[in-house]
Amino acid sequence: MQVTGKVVVVTGGGNGIGRAMCEAFHRAGAAKVVVADIDPNAARAVAGGIDGAAFKCDVGKEKDVSHVIEETEHQFGPIALFCSNAGIGGGFDPLSLNAGGNSDEPWQRSWAIHVMAHVYAARHLVPRYKARGGGYFLNTISAAGLLSQVGSPAYSTTKHAAVGFAENLAISHKADNIGVSILCPQGVDTNMLRSIPKGPQSGDGDLSPEQVARDVLAGLEQETFVILPHPQVLGYMRRKTEDYDRWISGMARIQEKMRETYGK
Repeated sequence: MQVTGKVVVVTGGGNGIGRAMCEAFHRAGAAKVVVADIDPNAARAVAGGIDGAAFKCDVGKEKDVSHVIEETEHQFGPIALFCSNAGIGGGFDPLSLNAGGNSDEPWQRSWAIHVMAHVYAARHLVPRYKARGGGYFLNTISAAGLLSQVGSPAYSTTKHAAVGFAENLAISHKADNIGVSILCPQGVDTNMLRSIPKGPQSGDGDLSPEQVARDVLAGLEQETFVILPHPQVLGYMRRKTEDYDRWISGMARIQEKMRETYGK
């Protein structure tokens, strides 16, 4: 997947990884980069620096995702790459006193943004991609979707679900020449990371959003399904599947250390 001369959409493009990807796609020669974000001012600020276009978009609402797709194709031409990147870091509790939590709200919002946003993008783009012979999805997920996230059952669960949907999207539409990649970093130096308690997600070092964007370009060029800016995640995945009980015990020890740290 080459972005040169292509129309690209990035949700959550107003800051963090999304902003870095927008700027990287522009430098790589994209014909137009569409910056979609729940914060319209942030979207306009990024778009203004790259001769892009800005849309306000709450990805948890199907009508917003549909509007971005419809207007982008109407104004700028067929979307070649849709980056479903927006995410939230809510629901983190380093003590994890009850994995079920005490409210539906963080679960519902996480489900809407981390899962249904990807579903909505596919729902409205797959027919268009099929009609014109192909297209590409990049879904920003997290290493939490492959491993887990100590301190946030809602984040971890919805990120796992996002991986499952991306797998099915790739399987269902490979014959339609529709490509899918998932971006699964650990800690990235963004506002979202800074807003949550420090934990194992930063154990291998926090990468800059710009580095992650470079890894995205390389992964898209190779059309690899799993893009791992922290390559050690592959080893963790292997250890997890080789001995699940040992892995659970190890993660439980990390949880206990977090309780000791934050329970004082």
